[in-house]
Amino acid sequence: MRKRHGNGDDPERHKPPGKFAFLPWLFMLSGDVQDLVTGELPWPWLGGAGVVAFAALYVATVVFGLDRERLGTRTPRLLLLGLAAVTYALTIGYGGDWLLCFPILSLAAGIVLRGERALGLAVLGLAGSAGVIAGFHGSWEESMGTGYGTVLSGLVTAAVLRLFETIAELRATREELARAAVERERLRFSRDLHDLLGHTMSVIVVKAEAVRRLAPRDLDAAMGQAADIEAVGRQALTEIREAVTGYREGSLTTELDRARSLLDASGITAEIRQFGPPLPPQTAALLGWVVREGVTNVVRHSGAERCVIEVRGEQDRVHLEISDDGRGVGSDAGTPVTGTPGTGLKGLTERLAAAGGFLTSGPDPKRGFRLVAELPVDDNEEERAA
Repeated sequence: MRKRHGNGDDPERHKPPGKFAFLPWLFMLSGDVQDLVTGELPWPWLGGAGVVAFAALYVATVVFGLDRERLGTRTPRLLLLGLAAVTYALTIGYGGDWLLCFPILSLAAGIVLRGERALGLAVLGLAGSAGVIAGFHGSWEESMGTGYGTVLSGLVTAAVLRLFETIAELRATREELARAAVERERLRFSRDLHDLLGHTMSVIVVKAEAVRRLAPRDLDAAMGQAADIEAVGRQALTEIREAVTGYREGSLTTELDRARSLLDASGITAEIRQFGPPLPPQTAALLGWVVREGVTNVVRHSGAERCVIEVRGEQDRVHLEISDDGRGVGSDAGTPVTGTPGTGLKGLTERLAAAGGFLTSGPDPKRGFRLVAELPVDDNEEERAA
């Protein structure tokens, strides 16, 4: 039993007609073949050879025309020309019911020439030829019907096949978009997890070291740091759940407060300056991520004694700068880094670029290390979100 799809989108329904769907059209010539067999037509052997050639060429044309790889080659067109030559030979020689070869020929032309401008001219030419040949044999009453059938069979066949091909292309595009969406979500989750865990583990490590230093001489202070570790751990669990569901939006104010707490616990003097009007939520969220990553790197790698965070908001742009007097981000031996971004900085660079901003990092011209982020401020962001 064929598996049915719950959403009603059954791939079997969208498959184009196969070559066997077009072969029964040859039975339209069964009456002519019977006349040849009974001897009612002259030169039965010649007519029989013509019928066999017509059927063979038609089958080959359909098979090659429905093969997407062979359709772009010369073979289907050459077969179509051969089929046209046999059609004209049979209809001119016998006339009568043999004019039904033209709708079959037009159908084959619709298969081979679908999607091409030449199809309309070819179908009209075949229909006109059918009318002229019918009149030549004294069958003017058949000319209109044969011409109409010729036009209809070619154009309808081409339209049906193009429709199925378009559906297949749309399905392939939809699947590609779905794969791209999954990849974007995977990258989002990877960035969020890196930023969340990297910052949280840095805070826990720093505060655990503070507990170890304070415990012998100031138990109350050590217990306060231990309580902070518990609070950070609980907050991290909440943020990870939100990151998994995709609903987490950072807060610049919250991240600045956390940055001050983390720097103080690490023995680094924190200086935070913020100027300008309130920022839209999305802009503040992106800058919150920058503060989190930048301060985490300062604590982990810089060996700094002082860190300055400055946020300057203007009418259409906001500027964030994090600088320290340490040896640089990502250096284990004291050699300053020349600005090559790590996993976190690379992800932030991509995020800000997608929002129309930029992020740069590298050694400070005076001393230490500096990270600079800039974003445009969209005044209509809150209206769109509403």
